[in-house]
Amino acid sequence: MEGNHEKARVRLCYLCNQRRAALKRPKTLEQICRECFYEVFEEEIHQVIVKNQLFKPGERIAIGASGGKDSTVLAYVLSELNRRHNYGLDLFLLSVDEGITGYRDDSLETVKRNELQYGLPLKIVSYKDLYGWTMDEIVKTIGLKNNCTFCGVFRRQALDRGAALLKVDKLVTGHNADDIAETVLLNILRGDIARLSRCTSITTGEDGPIPRCKPFKYTYEKEIVMYAYFKRLDYFSTECIYSPNAYRGFAREFIKDLERMRPRAILDIIKSGEDFRISTSTKMPEQGICERCGYISSQKWCKACVLLEGLNKGLPKLGIGRSRGLDNNHRKDVKQINGTKNIEGKQCGSLDF
Repeated sequence: MEGNHEKARVRLCYLCNQRRAALKRPKTLEQICRECFYEVFEEEIHQVIVKNQLFKPGERIAIGASGGKDSTVLAYVLSELNRRHNYGLDLFLLSVDEGITGYRDDSLETVKRNELQYGLPLKIVSYKDLYGWTMDEIVKTIGLKNNCTFCGVFRRQALDRGAALLKVDKLVTGHNADDIAETVLLNILRGDIARLSRCTSITTGEDGPIPRCKPFKYTYEKEIVMYAYFKRLDYFSTECIYSPNAYRGFAREFIKDLERMRPRAILDIIKSGEDFRISTSTKMPEQGICERCGYISSQKWCKACVLLEGLNKGLPKLGIGRSRGLDNNHRKDVKQINGTKNIEGKQCGSLDF
Protein backbone atom coordinates (compact mmCIF):
# COMPACT_ATOMS: atom_id res chain seq x y z
CA MET A 1 0.00 0.00 0.00
CA GLU A 2 2.81 2.35 0.95
CA GLY A 3 4.60 1.47 -2.30
CA ASN A 4 1.57 2.50 -4.34
CA HIS A 5 1.44 5.88 -2.57
CA GLU A 6 5.15 6.38 -3.26
CA LYS A 7 4.62 5.57 -6.93
CA ALA A 8 1.73 8.01 -7.08
CA ARG A 9 3.96 10.79 -5.80
CA VAL A 10 6.51 10.17 -8.58
CA ARG A 11 5.68 12.37 -11.57
CA LEU A 12 6.10 10.47 -14.81
CA CYS A 13 7.26 11.96 -18.10
CA TYR A 14 4.46 13.79 -19.93
CA LEU A 15 5.56 12.33 -23.26
CA CYS A 16 6.45 8.68 -22.66
CA ASN A 17 4.58 8.18 -19.37
CA GLN A 18 7.18 5.58 -18.43
CA ARG A 19 10.28 7.26 -17.06
CA ARG A 20 10.47 9.72 -14.21
CA ALA A 21 10.21 13.39 -15.17
CA ALA A 22 13.57 15.12 -14.73
CA LEU A 23 12.88 18.66 -15.94
CA LYS A 24 10.23 21.14 -17.01
CA ARG A 25 10.62 22.37 -20.58
CA PRO A 26 10.86 26.18 -20.59
CA LYS A 27 9.13 26.41 -23.96
CA THR A 28 6.06 24.26 -23.16
CA LEU A 29 6.23 23.82 -19.35
CA GLU A 30 5.81 20.05 -19.87
CA GLN A 31 7.54 17.87 -17.29
CA ILE A 32 9.54 15.27 -19.18
CA CYS A 33 12.41 12.82 -18.74
CA ARG A 34 15.92 13.44 -20.03
CA GLU A 35 15.63 10.92 -22.85
CA CYS A 36 12.47 12.53 -24.22
CA PHE A 37 14.02 15.99 -23.82
CA TYR A 38 17.03 14.98 -25.91
CA GLU A 39 14.72 13.52 -28.53
CA VAL A 40 12.33 16.48 -28.87
CA PHE A 41 15.17 19.03 -28.68
CA GLU A 42 17.09 17.39 -31.52
CA GLU A 43 13.99 16.57 -33.58
CA GLU A 44 12.71 20.15 -33.48
CA ILE A 45 16.05 21.40 -34.81
CA HIS A 46 16.03 18.68 -37.50
CA GLN A 47 12.54 19.76 -38.59
CA VAL A 48 13.65 23.40 -38.80
CA ILE A 49 16.57 22.36 -41.02
CA VAL A 50 14.39 20.20 -43.27
CA LYS A 51 11.39 22.53 -43.58
CA ASN A 52 13.55 25.54 -44.38
CA GLN A 53 15.88 23.55 -46.67
CA LEU A 54 18.92 25.03 -44.94
CA PHE A 55 21.43 22.60 -46.46
CA LYS A 56 22.07 20.53 -49.56
CA PRO A 57 24.07 17.26 -49.71
CA GLY A 58 27.75 17.85 -50.35
CA GLU A 59 27.85 21.40 -48.98
CA ARG A 60 30.73 22.65 -46.86
CA ILE A 61 29.37 24.27 -43.70
CA ALA A 62 31.28 26.44 -41.22
CA ILE A 63 29.96 26.54 -37.66
CA GLY A 64 30.68 29.83 -35.92
CA ALA A 65 32.33 28.57 -32.73
CA SER A 66 33.02 30.78 -29.73
CA GLY A 67 33.28 28.05 -27.12
CA GLY A 68 30.05 29.24 -25.47
CA LYS A 69 26.94 27.15 -24.84
CA ASP A 70 25.10 28.06 -28.06
CA SER A 71 27.89 27.31 -30.53
CA THR A 72 29.04 24.23 -28.59
CA VAL A 73 25.54 22.71 -28.57
CA LEU A 74 25.13 23.67 -32.24
CA ALA A 75 28.36 21.90 -33.20
CA TYR A 76 27.40 18.80 -31.20
CA VAL A 77 23.78 18.58 -32.43
CA LEU A 78 24.61 19.37 -36.06
CA SER A 79 27.30 16.67 -36.03
CA GLU A 80 24.80 14.18 -34.60
CA LEU A 81 22.03 15.10 -37.05
CA ASN A 82 24.44 15.04 -39.99
CA ARG A 83 25.30 11.41 -39.18
CA ARG A 84 21.81 10.31 -38.13
CA HIS A 85 19.92 11.78 -41.08
CA ASN A 86 22.70 11.55 -43.66
CA TYR A 87 22.75 15.25 -44.54
CA GLY A 88 26.01 14.67 -46.40
CA LEU A 89 27.67 17.84 -45.08
CA ASP A 90 31.34 18.63 -44.52
CA LEU A 91 31.42 20.48 -41.20
CA PHE A 92 34.10 22.88 -39.94
CA LEU A 93 34.55 24.99 -36.82
CA LEU A 94 35.31 28.67 -37.40
CA SER A 95 36.43 30.91 -34.53
CA VAL A 96 37.32 34.58 -34.26
CA ASP A 97 40.04 35.72 -31.87
CA GLU A 98 39.11 39.29 -30.97
CA GLY A 99 42.13 39.65 -28.72
CA ILE A 100 40.43 39.92 -25.32
CA THR A 101 42.84 38.75 -22.64
CA GLY A 102 41.27 36.60 -19.94
CA TYR A 103 38.18 35.90 -22.05
CA ARG A 104 38.70 34.94 -25.66
CA ASP A 105 42.04 33.21 -25.09
CA ASP A 106 40.36 30.95 -22.52
CA SER A 107 37.26 30.28 -24.65
CA LEU A 108 39.42 29.34 -27.65
CA GLU A 109 40.97 26.58 -25.55
CA THR A 110 37.46 25.17 -25.20
CA VAL A 111 36.96 25.33 -28.99
CA LYS A 112 40.25 23.50 -29.50
CA ARG A 113 38.98 20.72 -27.21
CA ASN A 114 35.70 20.64 -29.16
CA GLU A 115 37.73 20.18 -32.33
CA LEU A 116 39.09 16.91 -30.92
CA GLN A 117 35.85 15.85 -29.21
CA TYR A 118 33.69 16.22 -32.33
CA GLY A 119 36.32 15.50 -34.97
CA LEU A 120 35.71 18.79 -36.78
CA PRO A 121 38.54 20.80 -38.39
CA LEU A 122 39.07 24.23 -36.78
CA LYS A 123 40.02 27.54 -38.39
CA ILE A 124 40.83 30.62 -36.26
CA VAL A 125 41.03 34.15 -37.67
CA SER A 126 42.10 37.11 -35.54
CA TYR A 127 41.38 40.82 -35.42
CA LYS A 128 45.12 41.44 -35.13
CA ASP A 129 45.85 39.70 -38.43
CA LEU A 130 42.86 41.15 -40.28
CA TYR A 131 42.75 44.69 -38.90
CA GLY A 132 46.01 45.28 -37.06
CA TRP A 133 44.18 45.83 -33.76
CA THR A 134 43.04 43.66 -30.86
CA MET A 135 39.93 44.52 -28.82
CA ASP A 136 42.16 45.13 -25.80
CA GLU A 137 44.00 47.80 -27.84
CA ILE A 138 40.75 49.27 -29.14
CA VAL A 139 39.26 49.55 -25.64
CA LYS A 140 42.44 51.28 -24.41
CA THR A 141 41.91 53.82 -27.19
CA ILE A 142 38.15 54.41 -27.01
CA GLY A 143 37.18 53.28 -23.51
CA LEU A 144 34.29 50.96 -22.62
CA LYS A 145 31.60 53.05 -24.32
CA ASN A 146 30.86 51.99 -27.93
CA ASN A 147 33.44 49.19 -27.91
CA CYS A 148 30.70 46.68 -28.81
CA THR A 149 30.10 48.64 -32.03
CA PHE A 150 33.66 48.00 -33.16
CA CYS A 151 33.62 44.36 -32.07
CA GLY A 152 30.27 43.56 -33.71
CA VAL A 153 31.24 45.09 -37.06
CA PHE A 154 34.69 43.51 -37.09
CA ARG A 155 33.47 40.08 -35.97
CA ARG A 156 30.80 39.87 -38.64
CA GLN A 157 33.31 40.59 -41.37
CA ALA A 158 35.96 38.35 -39.79
CA LEU A 159 33.54 35.40 -39.90
CA ASP A 160 32.89 36.02 -43.59
CA ARG A 161 36.61 36.22 -44.30
CA GLY A 162 37.28 33.04 -42.34
CA ALA A 163 34.45 31.30 -44.20
CA ALA A 164 36.00 32.42 -47.49
CA LEU A 165 39.34 30.91 -46.44
CA LEU A 166 37.57 27.61 -45.70
CA LYS A 167 35.75 27.84 -49.06
CA VAL A 168 32.45 26.93 -47.41
CA ASP A 169 28.99 27.25 -48.94
CA LYS A 170 27.25 28.48 -45.79
CA LEU A 171 27.97 29.72 -42.29
CA VAL A 172 25.75 28.61 -39.39
CA THR A 173 25.57 30.51 -36.11
CA GLY A 174 24.14 29.68 -32.70
CA HIS A 175 21.69 32.59 -32.56
CA ASN A 176 18.73 31.29 -30.57
CA ALA A 177 15.11 32.37 -30.17
CA ASP A 178 15.96 34.72 -27.30
CA ASP A 179 18.64 36.43 -29.43
CA ILE A 180 16.25 36.96 -32.33
CA ALA A 181 13.47 38.31 -30.09
CA GLU A 182 15.97 40.74 -28.56
CA THR A 183 17.05 41.88 -32.03
CA VAL A 184 13.44 42.52 -33.08
CA LEU A 185 12.94 44.77 -30.04
CA LEU A 186 16.26 46.57 -30.54
CA ASN A 187 15.53 47.31 -34.19
CA ILE A 188 12.10 48.70 -33.25
CA LEU A 189 13.63 50.88 -30.52
CA ARG A 190 16.30 52.14 -32.93
CA GLY A 191 13.87 52.63 -35.79
CA ASP A 192 16.14 50.48 -37.96
CA ILE A 193 13.73 49.52 -40.72
CA ALA A 194 16.35 47.85 -42.92
CA ARG A 195 17.47 45.42 -40.22
CA LEU A 196 13.94 44.90 -38.90
CA SER A 197 12.88 43.57 -42.28
CA ARG A 198 15.50 40.82 -42.26
CA CYS A 199 16.43 40.08 -38.64
CA THR A 200 13.88 37.25 -38.32
CA SER A 201 14.98 35.51 -41.54
CA ILE A 202 16.39 32.07 -40.84
CA THR A 203 18.83 32.52 -43.73
CA THR A 204 20.43 35.87 -44.53
CA GLY A 205 23.16 37.13 -46.81
CA GLU A 206 22.18 35.21 -49.93
CA ASP A 207 23.21 38.30 -51.91
CA GLY A 208 26.51 38.54 -50.03
CA PRO A 209 29.71 36.49 -50.00
CA ILE A 210 28.46 33.68 -47.68
CA PRO A 211 24.84 32.94 -46.69
CA ARG A 212 24.22 32.58 -42.94
CA CYS A 213 21.76 30.17 -41.31
CA LYS A 214 20.27 30.05 -37.82
CA PRO A 215 19.12 26.47 -37.01
CA PHE A 216 18.36 27.58 -33.42
CA LYS A 217 15.85 30.23 -34.54
CA TYR A 218 13.04 28.66 -32.49
CA THR A 219 15.20 27.12 -29.75
CA TYR A 220 15.02 28.69 -26.30
CA GLU A 221 18.24 29.70 -24.58
CA LYS A 222 17.21 27.94 -21.36
CA GLU A 223 16.74 24.67 -23.24
CA ILE A 224 20.17 25.01 -24.82
CA VAL A 225 21.65 25.44 -21.33
CA MET A 226 19.72 22.38 -20.09
CA TYR A 227 20.85 20.28 -23.05
CA ALA A 228 24.50 21.24 -22.52
CA TYR A 229 24.21 20.54 -18.80
CA PHE A 230 22.53 17.14 -19.04
CA LYS A 231 24.79 16.06 -21.92
CA ARG A 232 27.81 17.32 -19.95
CA LEU A 233 29.16 19.18 -22.97
CA ASP A 234 32.44 21.06 -22.66
CA TYR A 235 31.71 24.78 -23.02
CA PHE A 236 32.94 28.16 -21.76
CA SER A 237 30.42 30.07 -19.63
CA THR A 238 32.07 33.42 -18.78
CA GLU A 239 30.55 36.61 -20.24
CA CYS A 240 32.71 39.02 -22.22
CA ILE A 241 34.48 41.42 -19.85
CA TYR A 242 33.67 44.38 -22.11
CA SER A 243 29.92 43.79 -22.58
CA PRO A 244 28.17 44.43 -19.19
CA ASN A 245 26.89 47.83 -20.33
CA ALA A 246 25.89 46.76 -23.83
CA TYR A 247 22.51 48.17 -24.99
CA ARG A 248 21.39 44.66 -25.92
CA GLY A 249 21.62 43.63 -22.26
CA PHE A 250 18.62 45.78 -21.38
CA ALA A 251 16.52 44.14 -24.10
CA ARG A 252 17.68 40.74 -22.84
CA GLU A 253 16.45 41.45 -19.31
CA PHE A 254 13.10 42.64 -20.66
CA ILE A 255 12.71 39.43 -22.69
CA LYS A 256 13.49 37.32 -19.62
CA ASP A 257 10.84 39.19 -17.62
CA LEU A 258 8.29 38.50 -20.35
CA GLU A 259 9.28 34.84 -20.50
CA ARG A 260 8.73 34.45 -16.76
CA MET A 261 5.19 35.74 -17.13
CA ARG A 262 4.42 33.98 -20.41
CA PRO A 263 6.94 31.51 -21.88
CA ARG A 264 5.51 31.78 -25.38
CA ALA A 265 6.26 35.53 -25.48
CA ILE A 266 9.63 34.84 -27.15
CA LEU A 267 8.06 33.03 -30.10
CA ASP A 268 5.29 35.65 -30.31
CA ILE A 269 7.85 38.45 -30.68
CA ILE A 270 9.62 36.51 -33.44
CA LYS A 271 6.26 35.94 -35.17
CA SER A 272 5.50 39.66 -34.93
CA GLY A 273 8.87 40.43 -36.50
CA GLU A 274 8.13 38.01 -39.33
CA ASP A 275 4.74 39.64 -39.95
CA PHE A 276 6.05 43.20 -40.23
CA ARG A 277 5.54 44.65 -43.68
CA ILE A 278 7.76 47.48 -44.85
CA SER A 279 5.92 50.23 -46.69
CA THR A 280 6.72 50.38 -50.40
CA SER A 281 7.42 54.10 -49.97
CA THR A 282 10.21 53.40 -47.46
CA LYS A 283 13.60 53.93 -49.03
CA MET A 284 15.85 50.96 -48.31
CA PRO A 285 19.66 51.07 -48.56
CA GLU A 286 21.07 49.70 -51.79
CA GLN A 287 23.60 46.89 -51.52
CA GLY A 288 26.95 47.68 -53.05
CA ILE A 289 30.66 46.98 -52.67
CA CYS A 290 33.14 48.81 -50.48
CA GLU A 291 35.52 50.75 -52.72
CA ARG A 292 38.39 50.08 -50.35
CA CYS A 293 38.25 46.38 -49.42
CA GLY A 294 35.58 44.89 -51.67
CA TYR A 295 33.26 43.84 -48.83
CA ILE A 296 29.48 44.29 -49.15
CA SER A 297 28.36 47.80 -48.18
CA SER A 298 25.54 50.26 -48.75
CA GLN A 299 28.09 53.13 -48.61
CA LYS A 300 31.25 53.85 -50.56
CA TRP A 301 33.22 52.46 -47.63
CA CYS A 302 32.02 49.60 -45.46
CA LYS A 303 31.52 50.21 -41.74
CA ALA A 304 34.65 48.23 -40.84
CA CYS A 305 36.85 50.38 -43.08
CA VAL A 306 35.37 53.59 -41.64
CA LEU A 307 35.90 52.42 -38.06
CA LEU A 308 39.40 51.20 -38.84
CA GLU A 309 40.36 54.46 -40.53
CA GLY A 310 39.21 56.34 -37.45
CA LEU A 311 41.36 54.14 -35.21
CA ASN A 312 44.41 54.46 -37.44
CA LYS A 313 44.07 58.26 -37.63
CA GLY A 314 43.55 58.68 -33.90
CA LEU A 315 39.90 59.67 -34.45
CA PRO A 316 38.02 56.61 -33.19
CA LYS A 317 34.64 58.39 -33.06
CA LEU A 318 34.61 58.93 -36.83
CA GLY A 319 32.57 55.83 -37.56
CA ILE A 320 30.20 55.95 -34.59
CA GLY A 321 26.82 57.55 -35.16
CA ARG A 322 26.53 60.89 -36.91
CA SER A 323 29.28 63.45 -37.25
CA ARG A 324 27.32 65.92 -35.07
CA GLY A 325 29.51 67.34 -32.33
CA LEU A 326 32.79 66.82 -34.20
CA ASP A 327 35.02 69.75 -34.99
CA ASN A 328 35.64 70.95 -38.54
CA ASN A 329 38.71 68.76 -39.06
CA HIS A 330 36.76 65.68 -37.96
CA ARG A 331 33.86 66.55 -40.28
CA LYS A 332 36.33 66.86 -43.15
CA ASP A 333 37.62 63.34 -42.41
CA VAL A 334 34.09 61.95 -42.34
CA LYS A 335 33.26 63.62 -45.64
CA GLN A 336 36.50 62.34 -47.14
CA ILE A 337 35.77 58.77 -46.07
CA ASN A 338 32.21 58.81 -47.40
CA GLY A 339 33.33 60.44 -50.63
CA THR A 340 35.39 59.10 -53.45
CA LYS A 341 38.80 60.30 -52.31
CA ASN A 342 40.97 57.38 -51.20
CA ILE A 343 42.89 57.49 -47.92
CA GLU A 344 45.91 55.27 -47.69
CA GLY A 345 46.19 52.91 -44.75
CA LYS A 346 45.55 49.34 -43.71
CA GLN A 347 42.38 47.96 -45.25
CA CYS A 348 39.83 46.09 -43.15
CA GLY A 349 40.97 42.71 -44.41
CA SER A 350 43.28 41.00 -46.82
CA LEU A 351 40.90 38.85 -48.85
CA ASP A 352 39.18 39.60 -52.11
CA PHE A 353 35.43 39.05 -52.54
